Amino acid sequence: QVQLVESGGGLVQAGGSLRLSCVGSGGTLSRDTMGWFRQAPGKERELVAAISRSGGATNYADPVKGRFTIARDNAKNTVYLQMNSLKPEDTAVYYCAADLTGGRSANYWGQGTQVTVSS
Repeated sequence: QVQLVESGGGLVQAGGSLRLSCVGSGGTLSRDTMGWFRQAPGKERELVAAISRSGGATNYADPVKGRFTIARDNAKNTVYLQMNSLKPEDTAVYYCAADLTGGRSANYWGQGTQVTVSS
């Protein structure tokens, strides 16, 4: 059973940056597509970014395109989300996910890390 643990969340002012990390265990991360989802209060969970098994292809949700970057280091079983130019609307719990299905969900989930952006 794959286990994912996120870290790097916190409180940051608008315009600031955060880097989220997700470390996988219980499996070989390189076998899976990876992604970051987020869920804000009162909103549905949404896919923020996704990355292919090798890291050669990425996809981003329109609201974060140009501001966020997803990357992976399979040797370290780690996926990252670099978040720049943060906006208050980015405030959410961010979840690392593995083995994405249809770009809307995944088979493995981390516990989530809170990102709060103050204005």
